[in-house]
Amino acid sequence: MSETLPTGSPKHLYVLALDKGAEHYVFIYDHASRSRLLRTLEMFASNPDLSFTWQEAAILSQKVRQQSLAILSEKKPNPPTDDKDIV
Repeated sequence: MSETLPTGSPKHLYVLALDKGAEHYVFIYDHASRSRLLRTLEMFASNPDLSFTWQEAAILSQKVRQQSLAILSEKKPNPPTDDKDIV
């Protein structure tokens, strides 16, 4: 699925963090780097030297997608209202 932000949209930075006791994973990203972040989560989950699990990658991926959808829904124009509905 291809998503684009409307032209002139302000750039948002997001922080995604996971604290696993002695290990801390912090990801800072914007809408343009979202795909790269999702690939990084997969790469971390497949690395046996890290304690980062596939379940954690799935949960964080879902959060990234939810944030992206929230941005896109904020930017959609409201549908026109019918003058008859205005009281």
